[in-house]
Amino acid sequence: MPNANQRVGEHVLQERIASGAFGEVWKANHHVWHDQLVAVKIPTDPNYVRDLQREGTAIHGLQHTNIVRAMGFDPYAETPYLVMEYVPGTSLRPLIVNKKLTPTDAIAVMKQVLAGLSYAHKNNVVHRDIKPENILVHERAFKDGFNTEGVVKVTDFGLGKSTAMRAESIALSQSSSGDHAREIAGTLEYMAPEQRQGAAVDGRADLFACGVVLYEMLTGEKPAGTDVPSDLNRQSPKHLDEVFRRSYARLDKRFASAEEMIQALTSAPPIPGGMKPKAGVPPLPTGRVVAPPPMTGKRTTCPQCRGAVDANDQFCMHCGVQMVENVRRCPQCGAYPDPTDHHCIFCGQTLTMEAGIR
Repeated sequence: MPNANQRVGEHVLQERIASGAFGEVWKANHHVWHDQLVAVKIPTDPNYVRDLQREGTAIHGLQHTNIVRAMGFDPYAETPYLVMEYVPGTSLRPLIVNKKLTPTDAIAVMKQVLAGLSYAHKNNVVHRDIKPENILVHERAFKDGFNTEGVVKVTDFGLGKSTAMRAESIALSQSSSGDHAREIAGTLEYMAPEQRQGAAVDGRADLFACGVVLYEMLTGEKPAGTDVPSDLNRQSPKHLDEVFRRSYARLDKRFASAEEMIQALTSAPPIPGGMKPKAGVPPLPTGRVVAPPPMTGKRTTCPQCRGAVDANDQFCMHCGVQMVENVRRCPQCGAYPDPTDHHCIFCGQTLTMEAGIR
């Protein structure tokens, strides 16, 4: 087990800043340049040296302001280690637990997470374990704001580029017991369905997890049933409900990329009542359904905000306006199935084209 004042490579351990079943992370300084602070990850079980190797390989060369960068790596040393950028501050988890984030803060945090993931995905790295504990918030965010560039960083790529068998073994841990199994099982709440099943995954699996994290930042809770963020937090803008739905969805309904999800987060919410609408956008009378323009393929345009939407969407993902005359809902759980769905993706209820219209 690592100890304070122990030398690991070129660095001397100062204090433990995180620990788990896989290993520990220590704050450390260079043995000569004492003002150079780093974070050193050390596996505390020989079985997890391979995870350290995987993480070091995955993040090698990833140079992005929203990704914790690697600074040193030796999985073959007497004490295997990975040296990383030190981020003074906290993980996202305490901010969620203590409800320290406004919806505006949540959007700013998620946009930076997605920016880092977008870069990783373009470099063929899928994180596979996005959760609040693996999102670090620099202390500058509390002084300069969460919109400040580089104050949010993604860390812990220990499952990066992992194989399908690895994902399957994690899914099977649900039947295990002990602290280690519980820690892994906790991550299952952020796993996309295809990842739980042990199938090959791409960057969209990370976007599913981002949807769960966004929901937590807005509500303080994990998704359950058919509730959307605004059901639990009236301060949450309606357009974020659709962002959540599009990320927390089956693979073919999910955002295609991190950039697409960033764009959805950036879209302005509907104009509050009593304010003048933007030029060229007609006001929406109370209770009136705006008929969408003719469909020209898989994408169309919202008649209220002019945002690009899927041709089958019942509501605009940007401004929330109802796009169809009759909204189709699952009669069992109240979810909003796609017009072409034969079964509800949330509860499995068999649907007909006529059933469930409300």
